[in-house]
Amino acid sequence: MSSTQAVLLLKDGTYYQGTAVGKIGTTTGEICFNTGMTGYQEVFTDPSYFGQILVETNVHIGNYGVSNNDIESDNIKIAGLVCSTFAHHHSRKMAVNSIDDYFINNQVVGIQNLDTRAIVRHVRDKGAMNAIISSEITDIEQLKAMLAAVPDMEGLELSSKVSTPNFFTTGADSAAHRVAVLDFGIKKNILNCLNERDVFCGVFNAYTSAADILAWKPDGIMISNGPGDPASMDYAVKTIQAILGENLPMFGICLGNQLLGRSMGIETFKMHNGHRGLNHPVKNIITGHCEITTQNHGFALREINNPEVEVTHINLNDNTIEGIRLKGRKAFSVQYHPEASPGPHDSRYLFDDFVQMMQK
Repeated sequence: MSSTQAVLLLKDGTYYQGTAVGKIGTTTGEICFNTGMTGYQEVFTDPSYFGQILVETNVHIGNYGVSNNDIESDNIKIAGLVCSTFAHHHSRKMAVNSIDDYFINNQVVGIQNLDTRAIVRHVRDKGAMNAIISSEITDIEQLKAMLAAVPDMEGLELSSKVSTPNFFTTGADSAAHRVAVLDFGIKKNILNCLNERDVFCGVFNAYTSAADILAWKPDGIMISNGPGDPASMDYAVKTIQAILGENLPMFGICLGNQLLGRSMGIETFKMHNGHRGLNHPVKNIITGHCEITTQNHGFALREINNPEVEVTHINLNDNTIEGIRLKGRKAFSVQYHPEASPGPHDSRYLFDDFVQMMQK
């Protein structure tokens, strides 16, 4: 157990002192918080968190170790971790490692022994901002100078940094349907949910052209989740617009929802502190049903100003748009994560709807 001192400094000058976890070093990113009481490994490996320092509000992080079954990508994607208690001992038969070794092996910097709920209250009131964690530099003025050079999340394109460099497939090539996945930071369980529904997935790099995607002759298109500001992704919007002209069934998740909206001329905006957690209530205004959802996003769609776009879901906490569909086309998207299991499966019907679109 490390006794090395560490510092968390926020852009507004607020700082906290604790002890180091994981790699001894320095890291920067936009600070955000997740209110989930479990699922920390899925969160750490979610590519949508790339470039962000994560505050976990649950007191104990790592108490059930890590397992190869709980990953959403090949390695930890968060820029750094802030927690109250980093569990150096774990209890779980399925665990293959401790969280301490996991962080060291992935070269991730973190800090513990902080009042994370006080930090969350501060971020909730002041808004998401850049931050720096260091377990090698404790001079606040030096850290302030380093933090001043970090670019803001607004305007930052990050999806290309986590997208697959090479095309790959999942599922059986004899499956009933072929879905081309635009990978802006795809979570593994999204692919699993498609494969379970007799879908063969071809996963394409973020910069792949519409022509190359369509040449694979897909039956449908999945626009994945991912990190960064959708307003910086005109390349992706142009690809989606070109594919929309083919009227193939299209399903977007999280960032995919924002990109589908932007392809129809709808603006996105940076939220005060975003939605991240396992208990966000969403209402499907088409059916009237409510869903308990998992969310992870710092940007959202503004009001709909295109008569060809219909709102299908709203967030019951703040009335932000949680889903849209295009009138007269086979395209829809949601802002939350239907592949996750908070409800536990309140939103899995969306994958069924997508497959039914391809059957028609």
